[in-house]
Amino acid sequence: MAIRVQGSPFDPGAEVNAMHAANVGVGAVVSFVGYVRDFNDGLDVAGMFLEHYPGMTQKALAKIAEEAEQRWPLLKLEVLHRIGALPPGEPIVFVGAASAHRQAAFDACAFVMDYLKTRAPFWKKELTSDGPRWVDGRDSDHAAADRWKP
Repeated sequence: MAIRVQGSPFDPGAEVNAMHAANVGVGAVVSFVGYVRDFNDGLDVAGMFLEHYPGMTQKALAKIAEEAEQRWPLLKLEVLHRIGALPPGEPIVFVGAASAHRQAAFDACAFVMDYLKTRAPFWKKELTSDGPRWVDGRDSDHAAADRWKP
């Protein structure tokens, strides 16, 4: 398992390739890459700023990843999240799950993303055409996370 919170950009393709290269027993790598959009809720977005509490954020992400590793037979799990100022089009989050078989990788990747959206302590401020605004959580994100409850 690898958890990274960083201000610097990353290459999603290189992240996927590194996951497979680490273990030739990997039969499937499923990944999710989230990008900063140039619009939200009908407004133009010129950029985003992400804040977090160092240590607390990594601990929350590690807990999510550990739960995924307990639920599915994973060979590798990567969670990478950007912080700081981000322009539209930049990758903001990467989740990669590697397993011997695809279904475990699909499920683990979806689980981590759903829980990350609802349980990870990040605060997002969008720079919109109406001025800066904090981004609230969405009911749809909570509904998606609820499907994983035991």
